[in-house]
Amino acid sequence: MPVVTEAKKIDAFLTRGVENVYPSRDFVKAWLSKGERLTIYLGVDPTGPTLHLGHVIPLMKLRELQDLGHKVILLIGDFTAMIGDPTDKTATRKKQTRKEVLANAKHYKAQAGKILNFSGSNKAELKYNSQWLANMSLADLVELAAHTTVQRLEERDMFEKRREDGKPVFMHEFLYPIMQGYDSVAMSVDGEIGGNDQTFNMLVGRDFVKALKKKEKFVIATKLLTDPTGKKMGKSEGNMITLEDSAEQMFGKVMSWGDAMIVPGFEVLTRVDEAELKAIEGALKSENPRDLKMRLARAVAAFFHGEKAAAKAQEAFASTFQRHETPTDIPTLVVKKAKVNILDVLADAKLVASKGEAKRLIDGGGVKVGGHVIEGYDAEVIPSAEGVVVQKGKRHFVRVVKG
Repeated sequence: MPVVTEAKKIDAFLTRGVENVYPSRDFVKAWLSKGERLTIYLGVDPTGPTLHLGHVIPLMKLRELQDLGHKVILLIGDFTAMIGDPTDKTATRKKQTRKEVLANAKHYKAQAGKILNFSGSNKAELKYNSQWLANMSLADLVELAAHTTVQRLEERDMFEKRREDGKPVFMHEFLYPIMQGYDSVAMSVDGEIGGNDQTFNMLVGRDFVKALKKKEKFVIATKLLTDPTGKKMGKSEGNMITLEDSAEQMFGKVMSWGDAMIVPGFEVLTRVDEAELKAIEGALKSENPRDLKMRLARAVAAFFHGEKAAAKAQEAFASTFQRHETPTDIPTLVVKKAKVNILDVLADAKLVASKGEAKRLIDGGGVKVGGHVIEGYDAEVIPSAEGVVVQKGKRHFVRVVKG
């Protein structure tokens, strides 16, 4: 497959959904314009059994490069997952066994295959970093560590925060960026794509490539889709889209998002062109945000499941939350906070007699937010002007509205 050097497509790749480019956009644009076939990868640690929204955004950017004719690699961090990436963690991540890691990664290729193309003339490659990291000797590690400094590793915000809070930073966590950085050297890549929260790790890899391979490596840091408080989407909030979710689940989760996430959602999760994206941004000033959110929810569901399934998901959502299947006299709980814990919502709305009862309901899968079953006590509801529906059992509802 010939490499595409069309300026418009390269510009779109380097701007849409992209937070930062290293060493610079101009440098990477010039490199991509040469017509040279480059090798770029995305690394994913299998800390859970399914890829999710945090992976979808860089995966879509990686697919853009694949469509431009470049060689792309999905790297499964089966070794680094056993160490545990400390990024954004205020406490040490629980270590996983190799058995747990491999079980988590079992379906990653099939899930990523909904975005990447693993067949054809320019098929994506799948690699595992245990291939080189598991065989690294102590001497190898010492030699590699000689190419970075303690001061460099101490730049990580979460390490500084933990020290301020009197929390430990364990040595295996300190070594994590060194291990991840070596992936770039082992595969001799030209570039890496990852979420903006992975910038530190990706730049360590860039340092190693320059030192050990005597060449450049560019880094594309993609935007993160966050809630109105700036927090990344998470499983505990009940709004994390996974690649195992059904069309109905995807639709319902998008509908539970705050209105501020509509335009960013269209930008990073759909392929609407720039003109339409600007039109959507303008429409927010005059149209009901709910209608635009419905368009986004349908687009996301259609991307992964097809238009027919997306239409069915929209009908199911309307049936549950907009027509007679949902009571018309749902009580309203007005909150002034940007987010509120699910236990507080249930208690304040008088849906439970105590938080202990709320926990038992959650344990039994009896609580939903936006149609999605809540699995953890730390789940948080993000109220909106339209209201987010919280359901207890089959017949008890409350609409949480931003005050």
